[in-house]
Amino acid sequence: MFFQLSDDHPGFPDPALAEEDGLLAIGGDLSVERLLIAYSNGIFPWFSEGEPILWYSPHERCVIYPAKIKVSKSMKKILKGEVFKITFNQAFAEVIRNCATTERKGQDGTWITNEMQQAYINLHQQGFAHSVEVWLEDQLVGGLYGLKVNRVFCGESMFSHVSNASKAALIFLSKMNIDLIDCQLPNDHLMSLGAEMIDRELYMEVLQAG
Repeated sequence: MFFQLSDDHPGFPDPALAEEDGLLAIGGDLSVERLLIAYSNGIFPWFSEGEPILWYSPHERCVIYPAKIKVSKSMKKILKGEVFKITFNQAFAEVIRNCATTERKGQDGTWITNEMQQAYINLHQQGFAHSVEVWLEDQLVGGLYGLKVNRVFCGESMFSHVSNASKAALIFLSKMNIDLIDCQLPNDHLMSLGAEMIDRELYMEVLQAG
């Protein structure tokens, strides 16, 4: 079953009550307070333009353990050769805008609506959301953004305008002081980098370990 959220109370029902596809609740808002409560309980918003706000908490989570990330020989060579310049929290709004507008095979970025972009920019301005930027000759060519909750980085989206740029961002992220990268839902690209599926209970243990 899924729940209708109250507009004047930022709380959520027990994530274990989510539907089989992970849908837990509908409605509410994208205030900083509600988003922080959501992420600290393993819940995230995911909806398209024109839909009400939908909140998900998958029963299985796609994650990357930083120590298990797969870095190919060719990727090691690229990183060693410093082909890219990689920065942290230097162009958050640009990264989220690129994630929203970059075309992807088999999917689109319409779920990163203007409302969503502003919500995460608000989180970034208050120190909760972060970005990794990948530059090639002073041009932003890749990156990712998400929230850090305790020692988990809850990844929201990434983009790449040149080959290997998003991989470089993810590898950079894996070397930061975190225990887990939450990728939310699996795809072939993430699995090729060493992502795996864990159940919600294990995810919540790591998330709440502090």
